[in-house]
Amino acid sequence: MSENAKLASGGITGHLYSQTAPMIVGVAAMMSIGLVDAYFIGQLGSTPLAAIAFIFPITVAISSLGVGVMVGINSVVSRALGAGDMERARRRASFGILFAIAIGIVFAAALYALADPLFRLMQADPETLPLIRTYIQPFALGLPLLLATMGVNGVMRAQGEARKTLMVSLTFAIANWILDPILITGAFGFEGFGIVGAAYATIIGWACGVGCAFWLLGRTQLTFQPRYAARTDPVGSTKEILKVAAPAAFSNAINPIGLSVLTALVAIEGQAAVAGFGAAGRLQSFAVVPLLALSGSIGAIVGQNWGANKPERAREAFAKAAMFCVIYGLATALILTLTADYIAGFFTDEQAVRQQFVSYVYIAAWGYAGFGLLIVGNGVLNAVDRASFALLQSTARVFLIMMPIAWLMRGSMGADAIYTAELIANIVGGACAVLLVWWTLKAKSALH
Repeated sequence: MSENAKLASGGITGHLYSQTAPMIVGVAAMMSIGLVDAYFIGQLGSTPLAAIAFIFPITVAISSLGVGVMVGINSVVSRALGAGDMERARRRASFGILFAIAIGIVFAAALYALADPLFRLMQADPETLPLIRTYIQPFALGLPLLLATMGVNGVMRAQGEARKTLMVSLTFAIANWILDPILITGAFGFEGFGIVGAAYATIIGWACGVGCAFWLLGRTQLTFQPRYAARTDPVGSTKEILKVAAPAAFSNAINPIGLSVLTALVAIEGQAAVAGFGAAGRLQSFAVVPLLALSGSIGAIVGQNWGANKPERAREAFAKAAMFCVIYGLATALILTLTADYIAGFFTDEQAVRQQFVSYVYIAAWGYAGFGLLIVGNGVLNAVDRASFALLQSTARVFLIMMPIAWLMRGSMGADAIYTAELIANIVGGACAVLLVWWTLKAKSALH
């Protein structure tokens, strides 16, 4: 075990807290951007709000693919640190950052070229499509900045530098908080750009985040050095990262892909349903922040202990994380169901939109605990080089449970069928994740 693998010794509970607490703040800051966007865009009317509802699952899907790349870098670097191989960790870190930037360029070109047919497939109507187009084109061009940030964050997370990744997230978020009201609705005599202003604010925020990320990385042991990347076998390094990153990326993207399909089904019920569903989805993204943070932090803890040949500590970390998911998920569901109507008023004054917002929260919130178990389980599987298992369970949740139930029940329940399908998928998916992760950790432990 390397002395640089600081998460492979000491109390597991302390590590979970020290790595997750900063990430909660960081992820909350990132998710708050969506809420702030929805608030100011909601002031422009229900049509722009509906446009953002169509855009939201696509931007989340792109971000999720980027998170998969970050998870792949985290996994290979953290296991190298746990095994005490600093030279390999340095090579993988520098190569991983360059790899992330290259993936960002590919994502940018694909989204820019395919935006119109993609949103037509999602049933975007002729009124909202021009608004969607004005947002998504500049957003696509900024994706290499986002992936560069994720690549650096993957290296810092692997080292257990949660506080540094927090600073990157806060830099990005603060830039957006300041720029959103100015660029969307206008301020100080400036009229604002409307919905495209949100895209401009995001791109500028990413640029600020990239600068902060590279500056902080330079203050760690795994600084970005092109010479380390040059000494790396590019084919072998790509395969090692993609072995985790590819299934992890698709596993992360499965949820927003499912959300895109659900959005298309909700669109059949009308623009008010789409607007309410989209606004409630923004609230939900913020509500599950601690679960998302935990799923991100547990990878470095499990990865370092796995690399250091300490599987019992990996099992302990998962057990404690799973307990938190259940307690937090149920408590949050109770609070949101009691306050849903009040919160809906922050997004819109239109009664039809508020009604859909409340219906979604009343039903879907009770699946948060299961969703937490699923994504934390995926974090563990990715860390121990079983990303294909994570992909399998995420795919089954969406395509074998959520989408069939939504389609079959929509005729009799309308939009409520979509919300119910999400609830059932999260409960079943969470239960299956617990069983799969525990079996994986026990089975691999027998080999040590």
